[in-house]
Amino acid sequence: MASESSITVDPSKKQSPLRDVAQGADLKEQLPPAKSSQTYRPQQTSSESAESNASLFFVGTATTILEWEGLRLMTDPNFLHAGDHVHLGPGVRGTRKTNPAVDLHDLPHIDLVLLSHYHADHFDQEVEASLRRDLPIITTPHAHKHLTHKGHGEAFTAVHPLDAWESMFVNVTSSSTSTRRPHLRVTGTPGKHVGDGLLAKANDILGAIPPTNGWMLELGYISCDQSTNLECGHRIYISGDTLYVSELEKIPELYTHAGKPIDLMLIHLGGTTVPGPHMPLVMVTMDAEQGVKLVKLVKPEVTVPIHYDDYDVFLSPLSDFKDAITKAGLSDKVIYLDRGDEFKFHVK
Repeated sequence: MASESSITVDPSKKQSPLRDVAQGADLKEQLPPAKSSQTYRPQQTSSESAESNASLFFVGTATTILEWEGLRLMTDPNFLHAGDHVHLGPGVRGTRKTNPAVDLHDLPHIDLVLLSHYHADHFDQEVEASLRRDLPIITTPHAHKHLTHKGHGEAFTAVHPLDAWESMFVNVTSSSTSTRRPHLRVTGTPGKHVGDGLLAKANDILGAIPPTNGWMLELGYISCDQSTNLECGHRIYISGDTLYVSELEKIPELYTHAGKPIDLMLIHLGGTTVPGPHMPLVMVTMDAEQGVKLVKLVKPEVTVPIHYDDYDVFLSPLSDFKDAITKAGLSDKVIYLDRGDEFKFHVK
């Protein structure tokens, strides 16, 4: 992996994620109460580590909000409502079928955005217009180019590009007097909307479907007298919008088989098709079959499906994945969240 750069976020500042909210203005302190809350405790978990100290709130589509040690990290912000449209490529648009669990303008402070790729169903037009320009964003080199090259006053100024297998540290400023400081390591993982072959080469030329990343998040602590020795307490793999491709097989090689188990996987499903539901010529995200194949490959302790029914371009419903998971004998390894639900877990 390449040498690791770092950024610092300070949750105590409690800044609004929006550009039109003045510093110090009234800001919602918390997310709305979860409709339901779920936890997962492996049988081998000791009573000492059983108490949850982190949570994942499912907003909808690929948008989640991770809370840990005061940090709020938001993935793939999409806050459009049912009936709204997004542009997904030349002559291709999708219509949202659902509402997000929280409105964009009702968000509490957000410290960091993790953006898998520059696509409107992951970074919609209202989000792009509304987010404050100095909000830290970690994303692909392709998205970095688009977000930082805009007209005067419109460019995002804290965008950090990561390609597959590149990593960076996120230092979390904490008011704690502990001798250990919370840190997050973010590593880009492979993702492909389009498989190999002539179709992939054509897309490379046309640029119709943008390049995408997955992410490996390692949450943990660093002793105050050290700078890089992260003691990982929880490892989260986010698949991003990808098909099952051979590049993904490096993930267990580098992690699971190397004594670095993956505690949680957020898997993007839906079997997204283009140009649309009435002419499903090409599938660009995993369907149920590919999703189960990835679960078997990565072997996370628990999997949470996201990105499965919010737009009319999704043709592989969550029920297909549930059936396939049941047939594979993996039902006890999957947690299903609806929009507005939360998943609580423990970072050691």
